Amino acid sequence: MTKDECKKLVLDIIADIAPDEDLSNVKPDVRLRDQLQLDSMDFLDIVMELRKRHSIEVPEKDYIQLASLDSCADYLTPKFDALAGKS
Repeated sequence: MTKDECKKLVLDIIADIAPDEDLSNVKPDVRLRDQLQLDSMDFLDIVMELRKRHSIEVPEKDYIQLASLDSCADYLTPKFDALAGKS
């Protein structure tokens, strides 16, 4: 999976949990919570959806890695690649 594909996947999850958010101008290098009206429950929903949809586990100590789209891609892309290697 490319980093761009990973960013799209995260945006798709955000679109599902916060359907009223306009995701068309999300800057990849700015914290998501600074750009969108996401609260801590929304953030937990993102983590839960990653696990439910894609079997990606994000330990609580790593939540900070999901701050921006760029950091999400940096953190999640190797996890997706590792999963793809196991199948």
